[in-house]
Amino acid sequence: MSGAYNATLTKVPEWLNKGDNAWQLTAATLVGLQSMPGLVILYASIVKKKWAVNSAFMALYAFAAVLLCWVLLCYKMAFGDELLPFWGRGGPAFDQGYLKDRATIPSTVKKFGNGTIEREATTPLFPMATLVYFQFTFAAITTILVAGSVLGRMNIKAWMAFVPLWLIFSYTVGAYSIWGGGFLYHWGVIDYSGGYVIHLSSGVAGFVAAYWVGPRPQADRERFPPNNVLLMLAGAGLLWMGWSGFNGGAPYAANLTSSIAVLNTNLSAATSLLVWTTLDVIFFGKPSVIGAIQGMVTGLAGVTPGAGLIQTWAAIIIGIFSGSVPWASMMILHKKSTLLQQVDDTLAVFYTHAVAGILGGTMTGLFAHPDLCELSLPNPTNGAFYGGNGGKQLLKQWAGAAFIAAWNLVSTTIILLAIKMFIPLRMAEEELGIGDDAAHGEEAYALWGDGEKFDATRHATQMQQFERDQEAAHPSYVHGARGVTIVL
Repeated sequence: MSGAYNATLTKVPEWLNKGDNAWQLTAATLVGLQSMPGLVILYASIVKKKWAVNSAFMALYAFAAVLLCWVLLCYKMAFGDELLPFWGRGGPAFDQGYLKDRATIPSTVKKFGNGTIEREATTPLFPMATLVYFQFTFAAITTILVAGSVLGRMNIKAWMAFVPLWLIFSYTVGAYSIWGGGFLYHWGVIDYSGGYVIHLSSGVAGFVAAYWVGPRPQADRERFPPNNVLLMLAGAGLLWMGWSGFNGGAPYAANLTSSIAVLNTNLSAATSLLVWTTLDVIFFGKPSVIGAIQGMVTGLAGVTPGAGLIQTWAAIIIGIFSGSVPWASMMILHKKSTLLQQVDDTLAVFYTHAVAGILGGTMTGLFAHPDLCELSLPNPTNGAFYGGNGGKQLLKQWAGAAFIAAWNLVSTTIILLAIKMFIPLRMAEEELGIGDDAAHGEEAYALWGDGEKFDATRHATQMQQFERDQEAAHPSYVHGARGVTIVL
């Protein structure tokens, strides 16, 4: 094994920084764990019992499908050579010569009007294979977040068609425009680690998808209790801890910016959680686990656009606003808006991600510190709080958010209407009444009921037959409690 660490060997290129490569692979794994199993567990446990399998499977399928599409076509659409100012030229990313070469994002190069190079392309000190996998985990979690808006009624076959189409025609556009060297990147819009590319796009796309798919049955909308609160916390914990890789890996190096980003990320999440919980206690009289998780998510999403570019006191301020503004939009604005009430966003992805993403992008336009921006941004700038060109930066942030929101609104609508021509977007009414067993032929638990009390009159016939069968097979059978039926 000592040969692998001999820098004189031709197989160990001089540009390879093993520390950066190790951290980037670790960060990619942390982000991957946010989806698989983080969101798989969270989705399975936060929904009504009859939708646990379906919700988990939607996340599981998306994770696998995105990876295959990513290496076949989509990575280069998001980070390859320019095809259009907002889109890269697609192509496969699985040749060993390409993957073991030094990572580079070719469209990030900046040239003068005469064609000479003003700024070189972004070239991290690790192989292309590391960059391809790291960016896949971002694409996967974005697609899975969209699923949160349509849980509990979307036709699983329609979802299977939606995932690759949305990845190709929606996600890659935002990723290339802001991160891959597109027009928003060169214009100077700041999105440190996905406030726009991931959270705003998934929130808007999820809201649009919820509109076109239609609402859940009225009974589910009125009563949709989580089937396992403790597992919800486990999934949320994976999501929170994984965010250190989410924002810590964004600089493509184990450097000063990544350290600041990790601290700011966790501080904003904690502050937002506490603010959301405090508001729940003030207005509803008691804290809520679901509310705490939503506050955690909004804090994480809110700090993401500028996690490595702001001072730590600004992260606390972002946490305060992330815990209060989305809370107010969900608890107050939603109840006063007829349009918002008509759209059945199952997990409130629009509020926890789109609203938090826009809020975070705005706060970044206010609080981005010039010294921290100089450490990691290709176009040094600063927020409006520090004067200079900060006012222009704030306007750029709003313009970038408008483009991402508009593109996702239009592209998601077209994709779903195209799928609808061949596959129903919504399950049939009889399937909606049954849930997992109708959609997959499987159920999450062997326990009876969705939390309702056992109704002996409804199940008397089945229980009487069961008891007769037991008495015939086992003469010593004793009649016992019937509160729970276990299927063996």
